[in-house]
Amino acid sequence: MLQKLFRSKSTKAVNAPPVQPQPIIPQPIIPQPIIIVSGLPRSGTSMMMKILEAGGLPVLTDALRTADDDNPKGYYEYERVKQLDKGDVAWLTTAQGKVVKVISALLPHLPATHPYRVIFMQRKLAEVLASQRKMLANRGEQLGAAEDAALAALFEKHLQATKAWLQTQPNITVLDVDYNQLLMTPTPYLQAINHFLDDRLDLAQMARAIDPTLHRNRAD
Repeated sequence: MLQKLFRSKSTKAVNAPPVQPQPIIPQPIIPQPIIIVSGLPRSGTSMMMKILEAGGLPVLTDALRTADDDNPKGYYEYERVKQLDKGDVAWLTTAQGKVVKVISALLPHLPATHPYRVIFMQRKLAEVLASQRKMLANRGEQLGAAEDAALAALFEKHLQATKAWLQTQPNITVLDVDYNQLLMTPTPYLQAINHFLDDRLDLAQMARAIDPTLHRNRAD
């Protein structure tokens, strides 16, 4: 009798509640930051581009401006950058996850629709001016002493305004790099750059890309 009862209970169907499918919640796509190397012209931006390329980052350049006596290792420029102030920003989508050189005067024209990590090169103004003077001389142009002084004041004012603007941009993070100190003691600067860019660079290759012999316009 007990066996009969047991059999009858065990064969009784149990209706389990239907399993409800879990809704698929789409995850937002976070764009990769665009890595910007910036600073005044002749402040070491081309050297920094070479360092980052050696470290393993893809660089955005069209190689239209070739190496010369003023920049024997190349300029690492992308021509469309010069059209930022004219509204040419469509190319920035292709720059995600890459390194591109943008002079400091064009930084305010970067649209706020992208995240940026800016490595801002700083060099002694006397050396910047000396390097520009030499470049102009190589092209048959001259820069007078009065123009030198006016440019120094203009550059100083520009740098202050640019740094103040950068601090107000929520989509931009900045790492300042001293060109002169980088050449003298590269290791701590390369480590800081690597950390700024998520610790994914080859520090040994970055160090090999630094050529102190190119520091030709000194202000000791």
